Order: sequence, then structure tokens, then C-alpha cells
Amino acid sequence: MSGTKISNWRSESILDIYNLSFAAFLLVSLWLFSYAQQNARIDILVSSAAVAVTAISAILAYANWKEWLNVLLGAWLIVSPWVLGFAHTRAMHFCIGIGIAVAFMAIVELLVVNYPPTANPPSA
Repeated sequence: MSGTKISNWRSESILDIYNLSFAAFLLVSLWLFSYAQQNARIDILVSSAAVAVTAISAILAYANWKEWLNVLLGAWLIVSPWVLGFAHTRAMHFCIGIGIAVAFMAIVELLVVNYPPTANPPSA
């Protein structure tokens, strides 16, 4: 039994761990920078929780839709300052930065999973 693998770890799961750390940083930024606007605080709290839950569920059981959900959550973080009315604040910069990072990591994971690198690339 010493030769059996206990966990079902995928090498792509590290990208979900990055998304989980981005969500944690976004959540901690609420207290680090004490945003004044209530809309920003609620959006950051809900969005970071949603990204964290999606990342944890993707680590435990991968599915393409979970990564697409992270892409949508990243897009929401990018546009939410203008939709919710807290543009031109410090919270806007964190939302946009973390949103880009979350969406990027989810897209990279989708590409790596659906188009795995080949050992012998086709020659022209």
C-alpha cells in the first residue's frame, strides 16, 4: 500500500490555489485598507467568498464549469466598481487587479486542461 497514491492531486490544481490566495488577499484588503464605501465592502466580501468557494471546489473535484465561473467572477470584479458606483477609489484598483488575476488563472487552467502540451509537437 506504500506505492498507492492517497490523494487525487492534479498538477493544474496549483492555479486554483493561486485563485484561493487572491480571494484571501481581497478579503484581507477589507481590513488592511478599511474601504469607506459600503458598496465596495459588500462587493469585495461576497466576491472574495465566491472565488474562494469556487477555487476550493475546483481543487476537490475539477469541472470546466467551475473555471468558467471563476472567469465570470473575475470579469465581475473588473466591472463592479462602475456598476456599483465605487470607481476612482482604492477598492477599485484592488477589484480590477484581483479580477484580472482570477480570470487569467482560470483561463490558463482551462487551456492547460483542454489542450495539454504534447511531447512531440507537430512539425511543419
